[in-house]
Amino acid sequence: MDLVLDFMDPHLFTPYVYPESWPENYWPRQLLSLFAIALIGGLALYLGTAALAYHFLFDKRVMDHPLFLRNQIRLEIATSMMSAPLMVLPTALMFLLEVRGLSRLYDGFPSGPSMVLTLGRDLFGFLFFTDMMIYWIHRLLHHRLVYKYLHKLHHKWKIPTPFASHAFHPVDGFLQSLPYHLYPFLFPLNKVVYLTFFVFVNMWTVSIHDGYYSVPDNLKYFVNGSAHHTDHHLYYDYNYGQYFTLWDRLCSSFKDPSAFNGRSLVVEAENKKK
Repeated sequence: MDLVLDFMDPHLFTPYVYPESWPENYWPRQLLSLFAIALIGGLALYLGTAALAYHFLFDKRVMDHPLFLRNQIRLEIATSMMSAPLMVLPTALMFLLEVRGLSRLYDGFPSGPSMVLTLGRDLFGFLFFTDMMIYWIHRLLHHRLVYKYLHKLHHKWKIPTPFASHAFHPVDGFLQSLPYHLYPFLFPLNKVVYLTFFVFVNMWTVSIHDGYYSVPDNLKYFVNGSAHHTDHHLYYDYNYGQYFTLWDRLCSSFKDPSAFNGRSLVVEAENKKK
């Protein structure tokens, strides 16, 4: 996140926001800046991506399903907006540790063939580690001693819309994002790749709630998409994965999506109307 601060400080924060007595490397200033960037930028990314997915991908016929709540979209957005500041605060603290040089984030890539190997290591390592960790964190959140206090709120949306993607209890939301922040403290990662993944992760989270089930046949076996995650909201004990189906298959929690087997929510909704 120091790349973002390096841009924002001279263009906004130093000339217009902070007094001269607060230098750019003053940690309370950095923390406030990171909190503001993460909160405003995160909400803008969430609302913008979810709105696009809702208007262009989400099949609104499912809103006639009996499990779709009255005023659900408004409730999803309200929950997200109220939880966001509390989710962002520990996130900003993690960003601060990175900015203060305590992570293994690095600038640039080596030249030549090693650049491809390094980029591949960063991409594969980040995806594998975060997918594995989120699977186990998500599964822990379904434990009977934890579920009703933290994760039950997110399962209020049995027929989720794209706006449900960030509608979590704040502790739940941060725990499921923790692997993204933990990775660069354990393994080397390029700073640009890290920022790209931060945006990508937020967009992916929206995508698995968008109700758009069209996935190429050759990817259905591997990719945990919206069809898989919709069944998770409906049946609870299946499809905990984030990106891939690997850990669900290894740990016997995989469920072949109902939408791939002719049992779509749209059909159920239309049948209920008859």
